[in-house]
Formats: sequence, C-alpha cells, structure tokens
Amino acid sequence: MRVLLAGATGAIGVPLLEALAASGHEVIAVIRDPAKRRLVTDRGAVAVLADVLDRDGLLRAVDGHPADVVMHQATALRDASRKLRPDDPTIALRDRGTAHLLDAARAVGARRFVTQSLITGYGYRDHGDRLLTEDDEFGVRVGTVADLVTDSSVATERQVFAAEGIEGVALRYGMFYGENAFSDMFAGLMRKRAPVLPRGRTGTTSFVHVDDAAAAAVAAMERGGAGEAYNIVDDEPMSWRDFLTTVARVHGTPRPVVTPRWLIRLAVPYLGCLLIDTTMRVSHAKATRDLGWTPVHRSVPEGLKAR
Repeated sequence: MRVLLAGATGAIGVPLLEALAASGHEVIAVIRDPAKRRLVTDRGAVAVLADVLDRDGLLRAVDGHPADVVMHQATALRDASRKLRPDDPTIALRDRGTAHLLDAARAVGARRFVTQSLITGYGYRDHGDRLLTEDDEFGVRVGTVADLVTDSSVATERQVFAAEGIEGVALRYGMFYGENAFSDMFAGLMRKRAPVLPRGRTGTTSFVHVDDAAAAAVAAMERGGAGEAYNIVDDEPMSWRDFLTTVARVHGTPRPVVTPRWLIRLAVPYLGCLLIDTTMRVSHAKATRDLGWTPVHRSVPEGLKAR
C-alpha cells in the first residue's frame, strides 16, 4: 500500500518508516523540517514539506501523491510547555491536525486512516488492579489539567471514526519508551540531577517500546477493523518509581532525585497527574486477537536491555 505518514521523524515515526518498508509498503512522509529530509529518504520514503496545522499548505504539499492510507503519528512533545495549556501543539495536532489530515486523505484518495491515541484517555485516576480493555469508558474527565490530554485523544478518535468514506482505526498507546521517548527524556533529566521522583507512592501504568508501537501501527493498517480502537501496551505494567530506577540503571545515570509531591504538582502539573494520580493496568488482548500483534519487548527492563 501507499501510506501518507505524518510524524515520520518522531520517536515512533522513525521505526515506523523502517517497519513499513520491511513490509513492502511505499511511504510519503510529511515533514516540517527540511533538514530531516535525509532521515526519511534514507529509509525509502518520499518526503513532502508541510506543517500539519497549516491545512492549505498541507493540501498543496500532498497534491500529486495518491495514497491508500493516511497514518497520523504527529506530535510536538519537544515544544510542550511545563504547564499544559489548551494551545499545546500536540493537543492541537490531535484535534485540528486530525481534521487537516482527514482532508488530506480525501485529497489523495485514501480510504483508510490510522490515528495515534493514548491509554490515558481512560482517565487520569486510580483504576485499581483490574485490566482495562477497550470496553471500558473512554474520555473520562477528572477535573485537572490532564483532561486536556484525555480530550485530545477523544477528539482524534471521534473524527476518524465519524469520517464519511474513511475506515478509521485508533491505537491507544501506552507510555512510550525507547530511543527519543520517555526513557531517554527521563535519563537526560536524571543526568542533570533534576528532581523527577515524587516522594512516597507513585502511580502505575502500562508502557510500550517504540519499536513495538511501530509494529502495531503496521498491523492495524493492514488488519484493523473500521471504527475500532486497540490498546497497544506491553505485558507488565510498572510503577513510575520502578520505571525511573530501571532507566537510571540501564542508562548509567544517577539515581532519580526524590522531591516532594507538591513540588512536582506545582512545577509540572500534568506530570504530577501522570506520576502520582494515575494507576492503570491495560490489556492488549484485543490487539493480539484481531491484529495478530504481541509486544516483542514484554516489559520495560527487557526492552531497555535491547538498546
């Protein structure tokens, strides 16, 4: 298939380029930075320059590039502020960016659309010990700044599921780790001795290695059901305390600096909601059954050892 891929130079995008090429698919990669053209062309893709948030520019860029599928993996995490706001670029990409990419899908003749969503759409709260599935309520708001992230996942899913003439598929990813993802980000902070670990109990969540996330995207593109969402996580949920200490050990950084919970909430409110308030253990049984996908890296320690 011919795939129009937004987010081709990100943490998932680079391994996804390689996974798509390995499966015999042709890729047209939408990139903002001309300096990254070589990054995608070296992996067999055709690069087109456009900003997904600029609808008219995007449509001009993709003109003359027919595709069967559009895949939305675009984020702007490097541009995020410490205090999440409604105009956060990644939130905009999941809302307006999805709308623009759906317009691009119609322009290039694509009938299938795969979008990146997140398990945090189940709500930034303590879900207890049971495994969450796609049958659980999605879009649960809790009255904190983290609702902005939840709303953005709902926004992208609703748009692709409702798009006329488009087979929409959503991937509800766990927390990403691997190259250029959460593990690298926290390793960098710990090298600087930044206070990252809340004192006392931390939340627990489900993670996924970026390579496994990319493989799931290919499987969903090829075999996902129209209007379906799939949880994409590894087999072993992990507390943030264990995650940070594992990252420190594998990356050879200083141990995470413990800081009062109130200070994390004050300095980076969204991160406080994630590290302190949220406990969720998520099942990938549906993706395994319907997509034939299972994580190669079953746990964070296993995945980090494969660096």
